[in-house]
Amino acid sequence: MTTKQEAISITRRLEFDSGHRIPNHDGQCRHLHGHRYAIEVTLTGVIADHPGKADDGMVLDFGDIKRLTNQYVVEPWDHAFLVAKEDAGLVAYLNSIPNHKTVVMEHVPTVENLASAAFRVLQPVFEKAFDGRLKLASIRLYETPNCWADVSHS
Repeated sequence: MTTKQEAISITRRLEFDSGHRIPNHDGQCRHLHGHRYAIEVTLTGVIADHPGKADDGMVLDFGDIKRLTNQYVVEPWDHAFLVAKEDAGLVAYLNSIPNHKTVVMEHVPTVENLASAAFRVLQPVFEKAFDGRLKLASIRLYETPNCWADVSHS
């Protein structure tokens, strides 16, 4: 008799610094400013039963979450200015600065939109890297220690 193994969720947290602005905001966020972001990546899968192998007893090595999240989200966004493509004046200004690290986003770089963008980037990365045996369950992106957005698999 085979028993079905329960799904386990694991989470890795990484941090990065980025600048942004919310151009149509009524308050301070319309100005250029930055944050120390923290991203929590939660994956769901089953525990590996591979006696004698490095991944025995794990859903996934936390180092693999770190490596892929760094490659596809943290490194591109770290110490970059995240700007909405619609913020044309600022995009032009940032492009005039030699060697400036600018990431032009499809949407205004609110924490909600950034969390959603990170999820859209990472979902196929984790699925492809591990042959569909893991699911990106959620992304939590902290803009400040007290403010964050959650995106989960629907």
